[in-house]
Amino acid sequence: MHIDHQLTTAALLQSADRVFQLAAEKSIALDRVWDIANGTPVFTVDGKYSSRGWTEWTQGFQYGCLILSGDALDDYSLIELGRARTVERMLPHVTHIGVHDHGFNNLSTYGNLLRLMNEGRTEADAWQRTTYESLIAASGAVQAARWSSTSCGLGYIYSFNGPHSLFIDTMRTTRILGVAHQLGHKLMGENDVKINLLGRSIQHGRATSKYIVFHGDSTHTYDIRGRTAHEGMFNRNDGNFRARSTQQGYSPFSTWTRGLAWAMLGYAEELEFFKSLSTAEFKQAVGLTKREVLDEYQRCAIDTCDHYIEDVSAADGITYWDDGAPTLHRLGDWRFKPAEPFNDFEPIDSSASAIAAQGLLRLGNYLGARAGKRYLQAGLTVARTLFDEPYLSTKKSHQGLLLHSIYHWPNRWDYIPKGRKVACGESSMWGDYHLLELALLIKRMAESRIYPTFFASH
Repeated sequence: MHIDHQLTTAALLQSADRVFQLAAEKSIALDRVWDIANGTPVFTVDGKYSSRGWTEWTQGFQYGCLILSGDALDDYSLIELGRARTVERMLPHVTHIGVHDHGFNNLSTYGNLLRLMNEGRTEADAWQRTTYESLIAASGAVQAARWSSTSCGLGYIYSFNGPHSLFIDTMRTTRILGVAHQLGHKLMGENDVKINLLGRSIQHGRATSKYIVFHGDSTHTYDIRGRTAHEGMFNRNDGNFRARSTQQGYSPFSTWTRGLAWAMLGYAEELEFFKSLSTAEFKQAVGLTKREVLDEYQRCAIDTCDHYIEDVSAADGITYWDDGAPTLHRLGDWRFKPAEPFNDFEPIDSSASAIAAQGLLRLGNYLGARAGKRYLQAGLTVARTLFDEPYLSTKKSHQGLLLHSIYHWPNRWDYIPKGRKVACGESSMWGDYHLLELALLIKRMAESRIYPTFFASH
């Protein structure tokens, strides 16, 4: 990546505001025409949102887009529309026992509504607060109940594939366990055993670090520092780790870049959260010092962010869908020139870049002005690219906001326009939502307003 070391948040403020204006228009328009009988909007096909049955993990992003747009634009009618849709339709996600996505659906909705109340951005209301807090606590406990232990004494929240499966994606969803812990909640198990939610969150992060984040310190052939595998698989008879795999990447031995981005943002956000907790909470949760946990998570955040900057992003900060994609070499020295969304060989994934950019910014802020400068500037560099064409969707006829997102390229679920050889020009609900999270973070920083976190204290 060619990092612009002079770029500032103030320089991106006008572009961020434009993103929110477009998002508001598109989010309202989608809400008006979307038939909930068709399920949840997932990604666009020829510019129109469509549904794709796999797991229900994107509805929270749809309503979260309304809430974030209203937040940024001081448009309380948008926040209220997002709140109304959340209250009407999101409750089944709170008790969904079949997915690892609680931190996606429920913090994007109930979590943002609670954050706005905690920040004093919306009117304090005791009943609404109780509702949001109770539902988040319940969601965190349901997520924590999807638990598999490993032979090394750790454990993980297993994916929708089943108890044998650890997904890299889940590093961005475990944050809901943190909020539930913050609210004083515990998961009750057999014989009334009280299970510490912070402990399960930390154990999951440590298992992810051990088994599917590479640190460049082993004899594994593909041990490139910062690389992530999409999935780790375990023998459930004894908890032993068996193999790495992938669902949406090219291979177990290459980096599916959206998975990398989930790890970048997941570890960086958790560092911000953990910093706010007391030392005693860590001892009680996992028997480790706060410093020990912070050091391990910081290593993961730095390794994955360095890998993004140095190995998998193009010059403008945008990444292709997988760094081992079989025909990526046909693009020549792709790391040293801007990404080519309309190429004939391999699609880019702008959603991965939007997620990664926020991870870079949060890590930069966490590390401070000196140690974090490189990551902060890298995040701003990516954001500048995404906030403009050909990535920002400016046509009213296109329902998406962030163009050139990829869902599942190996399965060919992504739409290939007529006359093209690979998918391009389409959007996803998670891409749109994370572009708004990125824009909100930059806007708040530029205006020296409250720094947005998922764990806003009350």
